[in-house]
Amino acid sequence: MDQKKKIIIDTDCGSDDAMAIAMALNDPAYEIVMISTVSGNVNAVQATINTLTTIEYAETYEPPVYQGADKMLLKELVYAHETHGNDGMGDIGLVPERLKVQDGNGILEMLACLRDSEPGEIDIIALGPLTNLAIAIRLDYEAMQKAGRIVIMGTAGLGAGNVTPTAEFNIWQDAEAAKIVTESGLKEIIYVGWDACLGDCMLNPREIEKIRNGSKLGKFAIDCNKNLMEMNIERFGDAYLDMADPSAMAAALYPECIEKCDKYFCEVDTSNGPSYGTVLVDVNYFSGKEPNVYICSKLYADKYKNYIYKTLKVE
Repeated sequence: MDQKKKIIIDTDCGSDDAMAIAMALNDPAYEIVMISTVSGNVNAVQATINTLTTIEYAETYEPPVYQGADKMLLKELVYAHETHGNDGMGDIGLVPERLKVQDGNGILEMLACLRDSEPGEIDIIALGPLTNLAIAIRLDYEAMQKAGRIVIMGTAGLGAGNVTPTAEFNIWQDAEAAKIVTESGLKEIIYVGWDACLGDCMLNPREIEKIRNGSKLGKFAIDCNKNLMEMNIERFGDAYLDMADPSAMAAALYPECIEKCDKYFCEVDTSNGPSYGTVLVDVNYFSGKEPNVYICSKLYADKYKNYIYKTLKVE
């Protein structure tokens, strides 16, 4: 049997993160060696609680969970309670019954894992603001260079923003951190834009019911996203789910589902103005600068959704 690919997940675990983490826990080709948490959708303490809850519901194996940064580098936090609920999980009373957070800091534990690894042995999948990754880069760049791919749910991709006209929430929440990561020179940074989960890749009401009725884990993954479904009735005209973190997880673990992913020169706007948090993507190569990150902006909807069904055990 081929050896499992090792991954580290960094998350601000809200309801769409929960679905993504459950998917990763059920992919037999991968081993999550640790999970670090960060403030974003909710504070880092609540993100940790939500991560532990998700691991319990997945009923597979139990990677260690460490809490990371509870504040952004410079910006004050603005939580996404309207999208995910006050607890990030739909306010339906989800709490871990048994699992506990590990002692130690998530950033330092991430660096320790990378130091002890071979180059490229461990990939990082980041589902929240990039505060933990930016601090890790500043603390030990050589260790971060040992990471393989760094797949990030972040940016508006090649489309519009979801928190300002041009900015996507994870980047906007800590644009200074995203700037550090984007300009780091690390070899394979892949941003999966918010546009990758839109259009045909949104889960429609029929597909949502298929997941919810298809397995215990599917029911968990849908029920905790009730706030997002309610919000989307107004945004999209029906109870659709634009699952940003699951789309990033699918792109990371099942790259066959990627339809469009190209490398561009990108920079993050950290100016004090209306475009704060925008990732400027030089799609026409006007700058003449060397492309520094990949932007994944489109998935094959059928492959992506089938991967969700498979990893949530939907029958």
